[in-house]
Amino acid sequence: MIDTILFDLDGTLLWFAQDDFINAYFAQISKVFIKLGMDAKSSVNAVWAGTKAMMLNDGSRLNKERFWKTFAEQMGLAGEKLALVEAECDRFYVNEFDTVKSVTKPNDISAHMVRTLAAKGCTVVLATNPLFPECAVETRLGWIGLSTQDFSLVTHYANSTYCKPHPGYYKEIFTKIGKTPEQCLMAGNTPAEDMSAGELGAETFLVTDYLENATGADITKYKRGTLAELETYLLSCHTGNI
Repeated sequence: MIDTILFDLDGTLLWFAQDDFINAYFAQISKVFIKLGMDAKSSVNAVWAGTKAMMLNDGSRLNKERFWKTFAEQMGLAGEKLALVEAECDRFYVNEFDTVKSVTKPNDISAHMVRTLAAKGCTVVLATNPLFPECAVETRLGWIGLSTQDFSLVTHYANSTYCKPHPGYYKEIFTKIGKTPEQCLMAGNTPAEDMSAGELGAETFLVTDYLENATGADITKYKRGTLAELETYLLSCHTGNI
């Protein structure tokens, strides 16, 4: 019986076109690097390298450690300078990052669905790919009227040692919340990353409003629909018997 819902964030609960988000995000964070006297292009390339390092993480260290080790190597940073860059990035995510909200599309479904499920007794997890610090996730959640406090667990780069679609990412979540895969449903908009939870035994639901399917995967095998249809499906079911 399913009593736990895992939600992806970007493109699922939070609506935007991926290219629009990436462009707006790098346009803003580049200003942080420039302010610190760093070359913007090299810094952005180092962010991408650090992101790749997190995506390839093997569980041996936190994603945060993978990212900053790679970033530091790419930029030739260490010690106080590296600590300053990290601190300035965290400050950015709490402040200027908020301007990126302009490329997102509002919806009144996400907050209602998450809070109603929690009120029904479901365990609700934000299973966003852990590539950002918690403060960046908090800011993005704020754009849809939610916060990290609305979830039993929120994955971010400082509490995760894998990324989607590695099965270790989902196993880490199941262990932390004390649930079996069979008790969980994973809802997300990317077949390759989000639907991979089904390979471990979890139920899945592919959200199609902002579907991302770069690999051209066959989606006909998945239970799927819009975010509104997901809400109807989840809230029409009794807790513990979805």
